[in-house]
This record gives sequence, C-alpha cells and structure tokens, in this order.
Amino acid sequence: MPLASPGAFAASTDTIEVTAPSGAITGTLRFGTLSFPCALGRSGISSSKHEGDGATPAGTYPLREVRYRPDRLPNRPQTGLPVIATRPTDGWCDDPADANYNRLVQLPYPHSAEHLWRDDGLYDVLAVIGYNDTPPVAGAGSAIFLHVMRPNGGPTSGCVSLAREHLLAVLAQCGPGTAIRMTSG
Repeated sequence: MPLASPGAFAASTDTIEVTAPSGAITGTLRFGTLSFPCALGRSGISSSKHEGDGATPAGTYPLREVRYRPDRLPNRPQTGLPVIATRPTDGWCDDPADANYNRLVQLPYPHSAEHLWRDDGLYDVLAVIGYNDTPPVAGAGSAIFLHVMRPNGGPTSGCVSLAREHLLAVLAQCGPGTAIRMTSG
C-alpha cells in the first residue's frame, strides 16, 4: 500500500489528533493534555490528496524528523524525534516527474523543489509528516509538514501549522512512535 490509510497506525497517546469540520481551513490539534488551534490546507482535509490541490491529507502518518533553522532557534528543539539543522541549500522536491519526488534535495536543483530555508519563518522549525513517502507515488502530494503558522493564521498549501510556541510544546512531547491523524467531518 503506497500511502498510509486512516487506520495504518493504532490510536494511542502517541498520536497527535487534528480535527476540523468538512472543508474548514482551521481546526484543533490535540496531543495528550495539549490542545491548540491549527491551520490546514486552503482546501481543508481531503481523503483524495494530489499534488497542488492545497489539501491536507486525511489519515494517520508517522512523524519522521524535526528540522530547524539554527540561526533562528538558538537552541535545538527538544523532542524525542531525530533533529536535523536545516541548511540554506535544503529543498524538498515537489516535481512528480522527478525520481526524487517528495524527498530532500540540495538547491539549486534541476527540477521543482520547495525551499526549506525560508525568509517568512514558516519553516524555522518543522516536523516531516511521513505522507506518501514509502515509496512516494508520483502526483499524490509532497512536502507535508507540521510547521509554524502564518502570523495571520492563514491556510497552508496542505500542511498543518501551529503558532511557534505551540509547535515547540507539541514537539517536546513527541517520540519515535509519534504519529499524526488528520480527520474532518
């Protein structure tokens, strides 16, 4: 099965729950005793995610790693997940025709790739959501992250975002078995 299905991981205290009404671009993220407002993709949560649709993928997926900008976060984020310092040349391939689709790449890159070293602060710290990555299916969606929310709380392109301090609080509770479940309805 190329994409994790909504039942791929058992519900447990290691599962971050993201819920929103159908079509909503905002929701609630709950993890243990934490509960925070979050922003979703501009198309809400969808069970039929595809590249460029602006939807957050419905289902349950592992958190793979945390990436952070060491120039903007003086201290390494506290978490039980692997932590990697982002470099100015880091990108994430979003070209479905490329062999490195939905993978970390180094910029400049000959195909379309999202810059991870952003000026707007949205990727100052992020967790890579293990959506469409074992192996990636061309066109099923890429670069799905749990990242810092826009100052105005606006929607993402398909990710889940939180206020920076809330994101750091959630990551501090994550470990190697942490998954994220995104549902609407």
